[in-house]
Amino acid sequence: MASLAALFSSPLQVAVVTFGIAALLTALIVPLVRRLGLRFGLIDRPDPRKQHAVPMVRLGGVGMVAGFSLALAITWALGGFGSLEPAKDQLIWTTLAGALCFFVIGLADDLFALPPLPRLAGQVAVAMAVWSQGVRIGAIDLPLGLGVVGGGSALSLPDGLSLAATVLWLVGITNAINWIDGLDGLAAGVGGIAAIGLLSVSFSLQQSAAGLLAAALAGACLGFLRHNFNPARIFMGDGGSYFLGFALAAISIVGPAKGLTTVSLLFPVLILSLPLADMSAVIMGRLSEGHSPFYPDRRHLHHRLLRAGFSHRRTVLLIYAFTQWLAALALVAANVEMRFLWLALATAVLIGALTGSRRHWRAQEAQGCRVAREAGRPTPIDQPRP
Repeated sequence: MASLAALFSSPLQVAVVTFGIAALLTALIVPLVRRLGLRFGLIDRPDPRKQHAVPMVRLGGVGMVAGFSLALAITWALGGFGSLEPAKDQLIWTTLAGALCFFVIGLADDLFALPPLPRLAGQVAVAMAVWSQGVRIGAIDLPLGLGVVGGGSALSLPDGLSLAATVLWLVGITNAINWIDGLDGLAAGVGGIAAIGLLSVSFSLQQSAAGLLAAALAGACLGFLRHNFNPARIFMGDGGSYFLGFALAAISIVGPAKGLTTVSLLFPVLILSLPLADMSAVIMGRLSEGHSPFYPDRRHLHHRLLRAGFSHRRTVLLIYAFTQWLAALALVAANVEMRFLWLALATAVLIGALTGSRRHWRAQEAQGCRVAREAGRPTPIDQPRP
């Protein structure tokens, strides 16, 4: 017992232990899920819109959910929740319940190919339910107390507007993460980086409940990446991406907050701005062409990078680099300790990724020109410039 007390002597140590448990359990469970998926034929078959060329099991989300949930349960059983306030303890279980419900909706889509509207209706219903249990945007922080009577720094939202904002945030982030899940390791890596960013911001704001959730989620992403990074052996499926997206959205409400009902949206918006921007651009492009927002196409950021000549891995790593740089900006905004050092390191990583990708692209272009010349075909370099 004394050793457990020493292990859980601070909320940060609890988060580190939870991260390790989640990563280990997920890494061990995912291969079991893959074997069961292959045995029962629960696979995702290739088509012209997808990147994989062979059938793949797409139930990896089962392993992520199991690792995340068991890590929290083990931490709770060992007394790791002892330092949390009862109200924040309740928020952890509410977030877990909501994430499981979103996972079930996605799993049903994986198994039965649900139409978009029933899926969306289920997501909205679950988001409304968790809002009623306290996972909500109750106020929006404003600079210099603008627009707030009495000089406060937050604009309180009436229940109707709070419900609408919370549902839009939870459902929007969930689908943004789902839509970037188009390449091996992309959603899991972006989600893991975002979870680590939320972990850092949450602890800087003394929000240990959210930090614990973010640690478990980051561990689950890391454990899953062991089997999902290119070349992937399993996909997370809609069940996994819905679970991951909802968990990130809910943690960002529970975490970067100055109370149970006040949230500063700047931090999670910065961390999750890349998938949000990608989703917004895709929706606007589809609507401008008269299509439904759910119309399947190849206009996502990762599709554009692939068409530009980047390899599968280069595309994924470049998006990772942008995501970690945006997370570092959120650390600066949250006044995290050594924030400028983290930003400098993140900037160096981003510059290195951009430089390496440019060199790789030029090398591929030169190789393509050599092949064209050997085949007697003209190349852009050989053609006269106007």
